[in-house]
Amino acid sequence: MIKIIKSKILSSIKSRRINVFILFLVLAFMILILAKLSKNYTNTITFNINKMNVPEEHVILNDSSNELEITLKAHGFKLLQYYFKKPSLTVDFAKGIDKNDSVYIWSKNKTYAMINFQFDKEVEIVNITPDTLLFRYDVNAIKMVPAVLNSEIKFSPGFDLVETYILIPDSIKVIGPSTLVSNIEFIETDTLRLENVKTNMEKTIKLKLPDHEENLKFSNARITVTATVEKFTEGKLKIPITVKNIPEGLSLKYFPRAVNVSYYTSLNNFNTITANDFKVECDYNKINSEQSFLIPEIVEKPQLVKNAKLLNQRVEFIITE
Repeated sequence: MIKIIKSKILSSIKSRRINVFILFLVLAFMILILAKLSKNYTNTITFNINKMNVPEEHVILNDSSNELEITLKAHGFKLLQYYFKKPSLTVDFAKGIDKNDSVYIWSKNKTYAMINFQFDKEVEIVNITPDTLLFRYDVNAIKMVPAVLNSEIKFSPGFDLVETYILIPDSIKVIGPSTLVSNIEFIETDTLRLENVKTNMEKTIKLKLPDHEENLKFSNARITVTATVEKFTEGKLKIPITVKNIPEGLSLKYFPRAVNVSYYTSLNNFNTITANDFKVECDYNKINSEQSFLIPEIVEKPQLVKNAKLLNQRVEFIITE
């Protein structure tokens, strides 16, 4: 038993020694790394180009050669950040960029100060290669196309839309090569699904923008849909009938002289609707030789009315000399 205890104690001491050794080894390694990173180094690093303020009427064509190799001098700590992921620099097409018929021309001499501004003060730029970049471009087409709402909206019983859905914005600016832009006539939204709606609406919804079209730009990726929702009720009015296109010299008697029109409107607008807001006509030119009745039609109704319909579908007539 004593031998077992003694063996465990010795094993524990050895284990602690090993752990202490590993700890000191790690600390020594960290001190070595810190000492290395605290020194100045000069390294050449490849930077991608981010393009900013490119005029809307132009599209920069993809070109893998649009990179800069920049030789930097700085402490290892400063340079270390550029090795975790490929770094990038911004080129502002509104400043210091020349243009001819087919390319934008970036010059190191003209834009050095703007490049240098994107680095910390402790980082020194030793060299930039190449000293000139050419960005090939094509002319963009710009087109405004309507936004089209896809919706599956169900209102609570007795409630409805007062006028129509308002889309903000109702048109989307599409920018890109004319061959692509010319094929776009409208842009649909994702389907807006709502149940039991009885209050005013304001919803933001995504647009169905074309996938995998890097050369196309859109002014919006989402739009806002608003609508006024109110309690609705049914109304009924008697509207006089007029007959048009009666041949000259022909006298016509018809019955009834007025028809009932039912309609659907909001409670707030119900008292503002009058018979003068409607117009019902019969067109004599639409009857055939064997027909002894006229067909009335609602030709005018107020905008605040929905689902207006005639309760009489025919008007009897006789021709008198």
